[in-house]
Amino acid sequence: MVVRRSDADIAADLLAAGQRLAGRPWTFVKSVPSLEFLPDPERVEIAFAGRSNVGKSSLINATLINGKLARTSNTPGRTQELNYYRPEQPNVYLVDMPGYGFAKAPKDKVDSWTALVKDYLRGRAVLARVFLLIDSRHGIKAIDRTIMELLDTSAVSYQVVLTKGDKLNPHALAKVTDETRVAIAKHPAAFPEVIATSSELGTGLDALRAEMARLLAERGQPVGM
Repeated sequence: MVVRRSDADIAADLLAAGQRLAGRPWTFVKSVPSLEFLPDPERVEIAFAGRSNVGKSSLINATLINGKLARTSNTPGRTQELNYYRPEQPNVYLVDMPGYGFAKAPKDKVDSWTALVKDYLRGRAVLARVFLLIDSRHGIKAIDRTIMELLDTSAVSYQVVLTKGDKLNPHALAKVTDETRVAIAKHPAAFPEVIATSSELGTGLDALRAEMARLLAERGQPVGM
């Protein structure tokens, strides 16, 4: 007799796997200024993207428990290359992408790393998911829609993650979450669930880690004990 596991059991297992994944020692691998320097496509890749100053590096550091890997700064545009991180196991790379949109840097530099973001998103077969970070205080902006359309066209799965949720009261955060869910329903490559997070309070991080663990399990890289 086949015993079907309940949704609650599956969710609990994913939460535990996500916690194990986040608790592994992660190390910095390399910075990639252009596509020819990409690592060999031997690991599943999960990328974090978002506008400059959306809180991407802070969220990565909060999500990965054992160390502050990503450099944080109050200056928009600090991340100017694709930064690769990995644990020993499972076979996964976490990719910290350059922020797009406004940045306090020369226009030619901004243009070059914006092009890097677009080129990477168009052609990386091992890319399992892009977590698209949106500042919960501002919602989806025109530049975000441009990236979403690129992801749709490239058939790259992406999921919206709201950042800085602690800056809003619970009612306002629920409202922007609902509005975001409605907005992404029009985008074919968008995952329907929105994760609202706070790097400061740790809100939503368990859900984000569990989703990472689910993606890996689907691609034959389950998070072991």
